[in-house]
Amino acid sequence: MGLELWRTVLMTPFKLITVFLHEASHAIACKLTCGQVEGIQVHANEGGVTQTRGGVYWLILPAGYLGSSFWGMALILASTNLITARIAAGCLAVALLVVLFVAKNWTLRGLCIGVMNSLFSVYDIYDDLISRRVHSSDAEKFAELCPCPCNGVGWGIIWGMISFVFLCGSIYLGLVILS
Repeated sequence: MGLELWRTVLMTPFKLITVFLHEASHAIACKLTCGQVEGIQVHANEGGVTQTRGGVYWLILPAGYLGSSFWGMALILASTNLITARIAAGCLAVALLVVLFVAKNWTLRGLCIGVMNSLFSVYDIYDDLISRRVHSSDAEKFAELCPCPCNGVGWGIIWGMISFVFLCGSIYLGLVILS
């Protein structure tokens, strides 16, 4: 059912949450490295931009994709406890659109959002950085800064693997916590 819905308008709120978490992760990395965040934009076409000044750019650039994977992992793990699942689901209540009517409890709702966020993050890395290679992507900018021989696609593959490890790790930890 999820694959048929992936490119429908019903998934748009979930994707926009992931875009927001992506951009917020850039902003958090910027602030943690003593930079200034000048603005964050999330666009209806599932794109976004974070304007920063200063900070450590080679930490700020990968923070978007890896950060949204981290947030997906955190939501999955938060969903393994009834109280934290209620908090996570409550914070994202606007995005529950379809899941709100299908899921039987708050744990399932939080888990669905966390898994969707993690899956969309992995898919977004593949779509933006590997399959269609956006030249203004975070990975292309990172490749310009990094002295190693990887290009944007190479960094996309590396970030995709890290994101996938976050997803698998969170599912494993979630199962351990639940058992």
